[in-house]
Amino acid sequence: VSAAQELAPVKLPPPDTSGGMPLMQALKLRRSAREYLNEELPLSIISDMLWAACGVNRASSGKRTAPSARDNREIDIYVTTAFGVYVYDPDAHILSPVAAGDIRAKTGKQKFAATAAVNLVYVADYSRAKGISKDDRRFYGAADAGFVGQNVYLFCASRNLATVVRGWIDRETLAPALHLNKNQEIILAQSVGYPAKQ
Repeated sequence: VSAAQELAPVKLPPPDTSGGMPLMQALKLRRSAREYLNEELPLSIISDMLWAACGVNRASSGKRTAPSARDNREIDIYVTTAFGVYVYDPDAHILSPVAAGDIRAKTGKQKFAATAAVNLVYVADYSRAKGISKDDRRFYGAADAGFVGQNVYLFCASRNLATVVRGWIDRETLAPALHLNKNQEIILAQSVGYPAKQ
């Protein structure tokens, strides 16, 4: 994602949903990594990764690659790069701008968060989870974020990318940087990039 695009929506290229690594091989290779090259990811990889995370795989219903309790679809993926912050719109398959600037270091307390090419932040929007208790909303939100994160893990394994899901986050600092409202809660973050060690 280039600096010239930081304040405008980014139309992602269509995801490549054919071929790929066999599932059992990806599961064998799935792992957490905490060392990254400070190198951008191509837009095509970001597109494929976000579609794998929770893209629309059934156009007639708008349903997605990750399950969602009660079909709330409450998890939003905020994408932080060296150039800005975006939120992924699965229906349009675009990145909508949130804020210019590099806030990757705010997405986690670990030093590597500042240099991973992309940090995904999984945010639950509880305004989409009507008619259930606060405890159930939080439980479902955590489970749904986990499904999305695992999809990203398997995608990264299949593309030889490094990734790790993180819960060690200063949520009070990060929430305003993402311009979240009172109905939104940060659940997890996930760093993605090229591995520093092969």
